[in-house]
Amino acid sequence: MGVRRGGRWLLRPVTFGVPEGVVGVAGPPGVGKSTLLATFATLRRPHTGALHILGHDTAHAAGVRAARARIGYLPGRLSRKQNMTAGEFVSYAAYYQRAGASAARDVIARLDLAEAAGTELSLLPPDVRLRAGVAAACVHSPDLVLLDDPFAELCAPGAGAEAGGGAAAMAELIPVLRSLAPTVVVTADAAGTLTGWCDLLLGLSRGRLTELPARSAARVPADRAAGRRVPHPRDARAPAAVREPGRRRAARPVLAQLTRFRMPRAPAGSGAGV
Repeated sequence: MGVRRGGRWLLRPVTFGVPEGVVGVAGPPGVGKSTLLATFATLRRPHTGALHILGHDTAHAAGVRAARARIGYLPGRLSRKQNMTAGEFVSYAAYYQRAGASAARDVIARLDLAEAAGTELSLLPPDVRLRAGVAAACVHSPDLVLLDDPFAELCAPGAGAEAGGGAAAMAELIPVLRSLAPTVVVTADAAGTLTGWCDLLLGLSRGRLTELPARSAARVPADRAAGRRVPHPRDARAPAAVREPGRRRAARPVLAQLTRFRMPRAPAGSGAGV
């Protein structure tokens, strides 16, 4: 798959896969992380190649609809709708995803938003507003969650002065993000923001993906403690390598293994997320 914008490659044609777990993508601003995530969310088409999501070929309309029903997408710069409370925002997302009011109540309780449900989004501290955005993106219990730079506002200068802001809020949110879905893809400008808690960390620079040290020694115990499914060895495929057309030698392998997704198919919905 290859992704272009404005006449330049944001992702040069490459073959790769995304396994279960938390996958981080780091790169400086403007490198193309948001465009890549929007492509994964089926909001943009790849410039070349093929994109398969959870077994669905997104080259066809039916495949796009089926994939979108199982994707939760939170774009960067979450809009602060005037006069819309956190509860109304999540309820609207549930209606949009045909998830029902009970699903909205459940995810509000799960993300500890009950006390903030009646407060306008624009008045919430950054960490609580992020929880509201995550709740809206995951109200339909997706199998794949895409989070575009969720910690940007928390890492901004002066964020630590707000209630719940800064590093302490990030430490509380990381276990929540890890438990959202079998596969979570999260981006950040700095690799340090993702190091230590992602199962796989990739760097995006000049249109190329490279594997970075994740330094997550307690990967499997952390997954088990969170009650998440640990891939079984018999579900693993052969190691995948990043390959660029026209190159004689394969680049460094990006993934240690690919995992087959065996979750049941959900009814096709009408949207890709919030």
